[in-house]
Amino acid sequence: MRKKKPAGADAKLSRAAAQRLSQYLRCLAVVGPTASSADLARSVGVSDAQVRRDLGALGHLGQRGVGYDVTALAAALRKTLGIDRPWRAVLAGVGNLARALLRYRGFRQHGFEIVGLFDADPAKIGTTVDGLTVEPIGRLAARATDLRVELGVITVPADAAQEVADQFSAAGIVGILNFAPVLLRTPAGVVAVTVDLTVQFEQLAFLVTRREPTAPELRPSARGGLEGRRSR
Repeated sequence: MRKKKPAGADAKLSRAAAQRLSQYLRCLAVVGPTASSADLARSVGVSDAQVRRDLGALGHLGQRGVGYDVTALAAALRKTLGIDRPWRAVLAGVGNLARALLRYRGFRQHGFEIVGLFDADPAKIGTTVDGLTVEPIGRLAARATDLRVELGVITVPADAAQEVADQFSAAGIVGILNFAPVLLRTPAGVVAVTVDLTVQFEQLAFLVTRREPTAPELRPSARGGLEGRRSR
């Protein structure tokens, strides 16, 4: 008889659900040995039911009345997100943004290591940044195999981003994190995620514009009751 799979184990996660899983994983770092769906819901800003739906897609992980074992849940989340193993990446475009990214130690702590730097500027080639020597972008294809990389980071100007993405794809890189403000075209089998900070500001402006009005304060009135006053 075929063994019955846990409910939801085969469910496909949406991009939005995967983003919530990353948020749940961050929350687990600051809670006790167990966590309830309510704990995670409060931290992320979603409903308890949403948490249970998201985690139910990973299998039967929680226990009614007890909650989720933090260690087991964190392991399941890392496996689902694909970060239960290290990832090696190269970066193209060694400017100010690249230098800031290289100084951020959180990448390595979570299993992402930038192992190669590439640029087209002759003035930068041969210089050392954060212990890595900047190499010509033309050597990327030859070096990708030696460096054993699967991911690439693009921090070049928008007009050069597509060309770099093409070189990444030709070098066998299967995942691209793009900080240039342009949407990339990639071949089948290559995934690109664009982080456009202007878009994030636009989304923030949208949310602020449509936020709930500030709740009125209650203060004693001259008539002996309470009256409302808008917070400034």
